[in-house]
Amino acid sequence: MSAIKVKLSVMNFLEFAVWGAYLTCMGNYLGKAGMGNEIAWFYAIQGIVSIFMPTLMGIVADKYIQPQRLLGICHLIAGACMIGLFAIGLADPQPDKALFIGIYAISVAFYMPTLALSNTAAFITLRNAGMDTVKDFPPIRVLGTVGFIATMWFVNCAAYSPESGFEFTIGANAHKFQYTYMQFLVSGALSVIMFFYCLTLPQCKLVKATGNQKKSLAQTMGLDAFKLFKNRQMALFFIFSMLLGMSLQITNGFAGPFLTNFQSPDFPEAIRTSFAATNSTMLISISQISEALCILLIPFFLRRFGIKIVMMMAMTAWVLRFGLFGLGGPAMPAVLLFILSCIVYGVAFDFFNVSGGLFVDQKCDPSVKASAQGLFMLMTNGLGATIGTLSAGAVVNKFCHWEGNYMVGDWTTVWYIFAAYALVVAVAFWFVFKDPKKTENITLAQAADADGEAAPGYVNTENI
Repeated sequence: MSAIKVKLSVMNFLEFAVWGAYLTCMGNYLGKAGMGNEIAWFYAIQGIVSIFMPTLMGIVADKYIQPQRLLGICHLIAGACMIGLFAIGLADPQPDKALFIGIYAISVAFYMPTLALSNTAAFITLRNAGMDTVKDFPPIRVLGTVGFIATMWFVNCAAYSPESGFEFTIGANAHKFQYTYMQFLVSGALSVIMFFYCLTLPQCKLVKATGNQKKSLAQTMGLDAFKLFKNRQMALFFIFSMLLGMSLQITNGFAGPFLTNFQSPDFPEAIRTSFAATNSTMLISISQISEALCILLIPFFLRRFGIKIVMMMAMTAWVLRFGLFGLGGPAMPAVLLFILSCIVYGVAFDFFNVSGGLFVDQKCDPSVKASAQGLFMLMTNGLGATIGTLSAGAVVNKFCHWEGNYMVGDWTTVWYIFAAYALVVAVAFWFVFKDPKKTENITLAQAADADGEAAPGYVNTENI
C-alpha cells in the first residue's frame, strides 16, 4: 500500500473511531446521569445539525480553508466540547441538563460535517496522486468502520474506578466506559489527535471558480434540488427515503439501554451476568461488522434485481432488525435472535443508504448530481432521522421508565411497534413506487418543467 493510501486509511480510522466511542452507548450514561428521558433529543440533534452544518462547512472548504485543514479545525472544536462533557460528568453525577445538552450540540455540530470533509480530502488527495477514487477509496473507507468497531470494543471492556484503577473486562462492571462519562473523554482525545494528524495530510489547494456566472444563494446551498420533487418518481423516492430514514438512529439510541436493562434486579442472576446484558456495546458492534461486509454485495444485487427490490430488501431487514429484538433474550438460545438482528442490520443500512445514493447518482443528470445527493442526505439523515428519533423517544418513554441505572418496562411492545412501522412503509413502497428500469434520467430542467416535456439537455441512458 502506498504512503498516500496509508495516510488516508489512518485518517478514516480516526474519523470514525471518534464516533464509535459514544454513539451506541451514550444512552447508558444518560440514564445514570438523570437524562434518560432526553436520549431521543441527543440523537435528534445529530439530525438537526446535519440539515445545515455540512453544507455550510462545505462552502467554507470550497472557498476559504483547505478541506484537510478545516477537517482538523472541526475535530479540535468537537473534541474540546467532548472533553468538556467529561469534565462536567466528573464534577457532578447529575449534571445540569441545559449546559450538558448545549455543549453536546456544539460538539456534534462540528463533528457531523467532518464525515463529508474527510471524504472530500480523500478524493482530492487520491486524484492529485493520479489514483482512481472508485477503485482505491473503498478499501480506505473500510478502515473507518474498523475504527468505529475498535472504539466500541474499547469502551465496552475498559473500566475505571478510584479503587481499582484501569482494567479491561467483559464481565459485569458498573465502571465500564460504556456506562460512564469516560466515553466522552475517549472521543474527545481521539478528536484532538485527529486535529494534529490533519496537519500531516497533503494539501488540498483551493480552486478558484472560473467564468462570470454567479450562483444564487439557493444554488449554493443546494436548495434548487428540491425542484426534483416535481418529478413523481424522484418525489416518491425522496419521501420514502425520509420515511425509512426515520429508522436510522433508533437502535443507536435505545439498543444499549434495552440490553443493559437485563442487568436490573428483576431478572435472575444468570440473565444479569450474561454476555448480552454486560457487553451491550460489543454485541451491537456485530451490526457494524455486518455493515462492512454487506456493502460488498450491493453491486451484484443492484445489477441483478434493480433498485426497487434492493430497497425492499432493506425495508424487510428493518422489520427483522426491530422484530428480532422484540423476540430475543440475553440467554441461549434466544440471544441468537439478538445476534441475527445485528447481522441483518448490514442489509438494512447498506442496501438503503449506499444503494439509494447510487440510484440518485444514476438517475440524475450531472448538472444536479451533487445537489440531489445533498437532498438525499437531508431527507434521510436530516429530516428522517430527526423525526424518527423523537418519535421513537416518545414511544419508549410511554412504555418504559428509568429505575436507577436501568430503563425497564415493556420493551417487547416497543420493538414490535417499530417493526410494524417499518412493515407499513415497506408495503406502501411496494405498491406505490414503480420499477424505474425503463425510465429516463432526470435533469433539473426537466424536473422543473410543469408540463412534463423533455427539456433541452435531456439524456436517455441505461439505468439500474
